[in-house]
Amino acid sequence: MNSRISTSTITALLATMLVAGCASKPAVPALPETDATTAALLDAAIAGDHRLPANTARDTWRHPRETLAFFGLERDMTVMEIWPGAGGWYTEILAPVLRDRGRLIAASWDPGSGNQFVQDSLKAYRAKLDARPDIYDRVEVVALHYPTAMDAVPPGTVDMVLTFRNIHNWMPRDAAGPMLEAMYAALKPGGTLGVVEHRAATDNPQDPKARSGYVREDYAIELIEAIGFRLVGRSEVNANPADTKDYGQGVWTLPPTLRLGDIERDKYLAIGESDRMTLRFEKPAG
Repeated sequence: MNSRISTSTITALLATMLVAGCASKPAVPALPETDATTAALLDAAIAGDHRLPANTARDTWRHPRETLAFFGLERDMTVMEIWPGAGGWYTEILAPVLRDRGRLIAASWDPGSGNQFVQDSLKAYRAKLDARPDIYDRVEVVALHYPTAMDAVPPGTVDMVLTFRNIHNWMPRDAAGPMLEAMYAALKPGGTLGVVEHRAATDNPQDPKARSGYVREDYAIELIEAIGFRLVGRSEVNANPADTKDYGQGVWTLPPTLRLGDIERDKYLAIGESDRMTLRFEKPAG
């Protein structure tokens, strides 16, 4: 992997990192960007004809290139994507980047679950992979699902774990701690945990069940660092200052869910997808 950091890279990355609110902690270091070859593969994957049009339409809000570059993705890594869902939004991008020299592990729901939604989602995800073996034939599907399937991979075998908008799903089930512990165990010392999550306002205490779908950034950092991770970077690439975070139906009021249907639909479409924290953690070496 390319470990050289140019002056321009350092300047650009420092501009995207937030250190406000962490005055009591040491400033986080600048991080290297993805190398040029990986960046080219990333661009090709994002532009690929294998992606669903509904997924590419969300690039404006999800910023996959910038997000994965911030996390330090490299084409020769072993990456574990947590809960890719039925549609595999990030799988569409990660799989072709990692196919030749890396390894993509899709840590999904427990296939032994009696939940019909889980079963339908697993079936849809499998069908997606099977439809394009030229892209997805090397994706390894495993289970990481509290409390029934917690040993997805051997300990210390993964370079990077990525979780996108999942913490709020685990909090109502008291599963956030155990799931993060499983990710910590899976990572090699020095490995990276990349987190994207709906960001709550800071004027109210955190609801421990995250019923609105929003999670305070300080709460998420404290939760993750309690497992043993170390925060090494923050980015505002997925920020949305237009998100007021005060909706009766929580974050699902906004697109892509639009839970209220046609009620004030144009208003919520204009706001766009949620304001999101983007955090990079490291499992300390040794």
